[in-house]
Amino acid sequence: MYKYILFDLDGTLTNPEIGITNGIMYALNKFGIEVSDRKELHCFIGPPLVDAFMKYYGFSESNAKQAVAYYREFFRETGIYENRVFDGIDELLKNLKKEGKNLILATSKPQEFAEIVLNYFDLSKYFDCVVGATFDGSLNYKVDIIKVALERGNVNDIKNAVMIGDRYHDIEGAKQNNLKSIGVLYGFGDREELEQAGADYIAETPHQLLEILIKN
Repeated sequence: MYKYILFDLDGTLTNPEIGITNGIMYALNKFGIEVSDRKELHCFIGPPLVDAFMKYYGFSESNAKQAVAYYREFFRETGIYENRVFDGIDELLKNLKKEGKNLILATSKPQEFAEIVLNYFDLSKYFDCVVGATFDGSLNYKVDIIKVALERGNVNDIKNAVMIGDRYHDIEGAKQNNLKSIGVLYGFGDREELEQAGADYIAETPHQLLEILIKN
């Protein structure tokens, strides 16, 4: 059975759609770009934002970094609280702790923001270790965040650990660290994305995720 369980945050524990998309709209508006359908911005939920601005809106690196600065300006004060915990997550985490699991957060969200979210929703009590990205970009990509999370979480045997996330970079980051992974379908990735990335398991709900974790 897995002893160490690494969780993504956005799209896995909480639904940040409103806050993140409002923040992206705020940033894009600074560049004279208006978006009418926030679903077009779901691609920004999960991956590093600098990369997302460059990939999806063709920004130069300097403009992408400025856009992220605008985004954080909005997100720090407002967007971070436009969020909710997915139904069943509190019960999932509570049961995993009862089973003696070590829970580790490994998120591409800046660590300061991740800690605010966990505290705001009273989820901090479940986690033994929290690792997020840095504002300066020195720790940014999921593969590196997972590596640091494994180190800080004192995971000595990789076979006893698993990574859970809703997007391809969670799954790919796990594989690059020789880690098993579980993709979840209640977030922002679909089955095709998660299967193509190589997820070892796929869970449709937090309840199904608990069943997978208890049986393996």
